This record gives sequence, structure tokens and C-alpha cells, in this order.
Amino acid sequence: MPGTVRPGGRTARVREAVLHAAGDALAERGFAHLDLAEVARRAGVGKTTVYRRWGSVTGLLADLLEDMAEQSEPRIEVGSLLRELEANATLVRRTLTDPRQGALFKAVIAAATCDALAAEALHQFYAARVAEWAPCVVQAAERGEVPADTDPEQVVRAVSAPLYYQLLTTGTPLDQAAAERAARAAYDAARAGAFRTGR
Repeated sequence: MPGTVRPGGRTARVREAVLHAAGDALAERGFAHLDLAEVARRAGVGKTTVYRRWGSVTGLLADLLEDMAEQSEPRIEVGSLLRELEANATLVRRTLTDPRQGALFKAVIAAATCDALAAEALHQFYAARVAEWAPCVVQAAERGEVPADTDPEQVVRAVSAPLYYQLLTTGTPLDQAAAERAARAAYDAARAGAFRTGR
């Protein structure tokens, strides 16, 4: 996958310039108008460089998503499952409402329905994010906050799912209250045993 290893020197500067230009173009004009030649022009690099490295718009989207994952804020332990789920929900909301990152997610989700590279990039991004936050559920189970056999990954996914649903289906703004509701709902469901594995 493009961008798996972050190179140094000129190659790194080209990648940074192209990804920045692609993010600008997505935020301004959306996925339907994203064009590699236009991105190259904005980045001040040759078209052949962009086509050789990324190959397609979806290849560029995949690298944008990977770059976002590399820069994502790490989880901070606070010793309370509800507070940590709220922090996760706040991060998701902030990402989805950001003009650049929100546009990127909409584009990747759209592309993932018909492009294997975009779908794989999306799956890898979320696998990494879920793995980052799942330990808060494991620790909560160890403290007795939730049943011992609670599935950590399902709890973390339950936090972000309603936020994505609202973003993609209603068009209503994602405010902090929506993030807090999503976190509370996932927390209450976990406490009630909704995510138990039976193992």
C-alpha cells in the first residue's frame, strides 16, 4: 500500500505536499472532482510523479487515510470507562466535523463500496483505531465496571457507529451532545452486558 513506509528527504516532502493538496481539493470540491493532475498542479510536482506513486484517486485516498492514522491522537488513560468512551466519541466527532478530515472520510466510504484498495484502507484504519481504544474496555472489565467477557472491540465500535450514521444519513450537525450520547449509550449497553461474548 502506498505510504506504508514513510521515506525521508525529497520523497517525504513530495508526499507531504501531494497529501496536503489532495486534502485541500477534497475539502473544497469533494470526491467527485478529485483529479490526480489537479492535485499534482496544486502540490507543485509533476503529474508523472503522482501517477507513478499513487496510480489512482483511490490509491491517493488510501494514503491520505494512512497519513491521518499516523497523526491520530493517542488514547489517554483516565481510569473511567465512561470518560474514556466520551474522549473517543469527542475525537470521532472532531474528526468527522473537520472540513478536511470529514471530506476525506465521506470520500473513502464512498470509494470503499466499489474499490478494493479503498475498502482495505478503510478496514485497516478502523482496525488500528479500535485496537488503540479497546484496552480501555479491558481495563474496565478488570476493575469490574463491565462484565469480564465484554467484547472490547464491539464496545468501541458502538461509540462511533451512531456518529457515522448521523453524518451519512441525516446531514444534521454532529455536536458534542451527540458525542456524549453515543458514549453513554455504549457505556450503558456494556454495563448491562449487551456486548458479552459468553467466553
